[in-house]
Amino acid sequence: MAELVDTTTELLQQLIRNECVNDGTKESGHELRSVDLLEGFLEGSGLDVQRFEPAAGRGSLVARIEGSDPTAPSICLMGHTDVVPVNPDGWDNDPFGGEIIDGEVWGRGAIDMLNLTSSMAVAFKNLATTGYKPRGDVIYFAVADEEAGGDWGAKWMLDHEHDAVMADYVLTEMGGFGFNHADGRSVIINVAEKGAAGVRMTVRGTPGHGSMPLGADNALLKAAEVLRRVGRHRPAPQLDDLWEGLLDALGMQGDMRAALMDPEKVWDTAAALGDLGGKMLHACSHMSISPNVVSGGQKLNVIPDAVHIDVDIRTLPGQTADYVRQELTEAIGDLADHVEIEMLRDQVSTRSPQDTPMWSAIEGAVHAAEPTARVYPGLIVGGTDARHYRPHGSVAYGAGIFSPEIDMADFGSRFHGNNERIDLESLRLVTDFWDRIVRGFDEAGRR
Repeated sequence: MAELVDTTTELLQQLIRNECVNDGTKESGHELRSVDLLEGFLEGSGLDVQRFEPAAGRGSLVARIEGSDPTAPSICLMGHTDVVPVNPDGWDNDPFGGEIIDGEVWGRGAIDMLNLTSSMAVAFKNLATTGYKPRGDVIYFAVADEEAGGDWGAKWMLDHEHDAVMADYVLTEMGGFGFNHADGRSVIINVAEKGAAGVRMTVRGTPGHGSMPLGADNALLKAAEVLRRVGRHRPAPQLDDLWEGLLDALGMQGDMRAALMDPEKVWDTAAALGDLGGKMLHACSHMSISPNVVSGGQKLNVIPDAVHIDVDIRTLPGQTADYVRQELTEAIGDLADHVEIEMLRDQVSTRSPQDTPMWSAIEGAVHAAEPTARVYPGLIVGGTDARHYRPHGSVAYGAGIFSPEIDMADFGSRFHGNNERIDLESLRLVTDFWDRIVRGFDEAGRR
């Protein structure tokens, strides 16, 4: 498989250059460019390839290797083709040049997640062209609109073309980053992700003339106090098995581990660590509350009677909309009667089981690359398209593998950041990784 890294590299470069920037509007993305590219790449391999275009330019591609046993479990390798916007002024090189510089491919999407989308395509085509016949179907799904929620991508496909993309096991992004230790390396494969509860808090007051503010029922002043209280609120931590696994992967021991396992100390301990590490630890152990948009008022000389505060809330497994309301009400305290809470979205946290044949196949593929590596289940604090599959009954994992040169700090700084890039060794490892998973899973099922 090592010889395929050049093909993966070239395909990644072309995907970067397609500049499929998704700014959240229906008119952006233009993922059809990459559908054309990938369809051309898979041409001649004897694969069943389908194109879907739910909105103009918003294209997804599905290819399938038919299995020999219709009762055997199916696998979907899913990679998105859209990327987030970029400010070129923050980059040292062209963000859409796809250049190879000092052994790394530079460009928006190199980490998120075009490296996986390209390597999946190369491994998938190699399986087909070498005549591999799996027991269950193997699907390659190059999907649009992941960066804006999947309304024109995975969500739309599962709602409207369910049979084309449904699979028992789904492998996608946000796994495979590792931590280097003196006695080996830890690798995280994500089995869960936080939910997203968008909330609008409307703070009510009484309108009046701005020239007489004394004693006025000013909604803006009350909103400022509501924001202060919400900002200081500390939801209870959830220190479960995923949390313990993360601490194991990080190599946390002694007093630091004890503090991070203490419900009374974990918040302050994470805060003291600061930077990306502290932020990640806080987000993995707590429901997060981030007020991000404030609007209200009518005119300079009118005391406002309503102020709207939009809050981004990320929930942990088991935390419902009722739980979110309860936490906000507790935070607001005696001002709760002045605040209306409206749920703008309620995407629940999802989790897949770890005790599956696919988990064993993933462990085998990781160990083939790094024999001493320890594999741990993880939690994604953002969102991926895996959340659309789990409610349909699929087991979905955030998988992948990166070279030891990329640790969590590197991954975090490049993800949606400036100077995004991926090293060629990671491309070699991950192309081999998908092949080993498919074959390893299949061989285990034949025993």
